[in-house]
Amino acid sequence: MGELTHLDERGQARMVDVGDKPETSRMAVASAAVHTRPDVIEAIRAGSAAKGDVLAVARVAGIMAAKKTAELIPLCHPLRLDKVIVELTLDESAVLVRAEARSTGPTGVEMEALTAASVAALAVYDMCKAMDRRMLITDLCLQEKAGGRSGHFRRDEPVEPGEPTKERSK
Repeated sequence: MGELTHLDERGQARMVDVGDKPETSRMAVASAAVHTRPDVIEAIRAGSAAKGDVLAVARVAGIMAAKKTAELIPLCHPLRLDKVIVELTLDESAVLVRAEARSTGPTGVEMEALTAASVAALAVYDMCKAMDRRMLITDLCLQEKAGGRSGHFRRDEPVEPGEPTKERSK
């Protein structure tokens, strides 16, 4: 496992210097799920939620959040985002969120994708909480990233030796 780059030689938090890193094309995909009752899913599908179009609001919230990531996460660099896509799909008992962020620059867009997915999920909760306060937001994670020195990552690929796994992280 690599060193903690956000700590200085005294162990204090710092923003990483990316000034000398080459600009490369970066991409990240994150996902989350909002679990709720089937009747809430049907209200979302029918567009009959009291607050309006749940999926449209959540999509815009996720995009706006990606653009504000550096304001929310203290050590993130402000990035020029080339593209942010937030997709929401419905299954029988959940709203599934997929957020993709793209940029060309010296640092990755994982945090922007994760922020977009989490805020989109929170917006779904906000829009539907009057119908179901027991909604559960789960499975926020990075699904894929590409670009930069660390290369390509996909969640569904085998774990490398020494890489933390869910079991080791408990």
